[in-house]
Amino acid sequence: MNKTLETEVNQLHAEICAGLADPTRIMILYTLSQSPRNVTELCNELDMSQPLISRHLKVLRERGMVTTKRNGTVVVYSLGDKRLVQALDLLRAAMRDMLAKRAELAEAIA
Repeated sequence: MNKTLETEVNQLHAEICAGLADPTRIMILYTLSQSPRNVTELCNELDMSQPLISRHLKVLRERGMVTTKRNGTVVVYSLGDKRLVQALDLLRAAMRDMLAKRAELAEAIA
């Protein structure tokens, strides 16, 4: 891969990771993986304010992680790619294993 293309791929990778770097955005992605929702539904389900949810949806939308479809006056958000949640699940599995290893170390020194 040439250097320019490699740099662009790494930049895109970093932007996607930045999109995942907030607990609220992760919760939004998991919620949308169940079914599409509008902002009001997301606010009610996640017990968060509309401005907060809208800001996070903007970040996710800019990165292509969610898609939108207008239904009259309502905008419905959907998960952009189901592999995003699969990637989050893989990260959680790795995190669980790391925590288990730390617990083993803590027990060993206790």
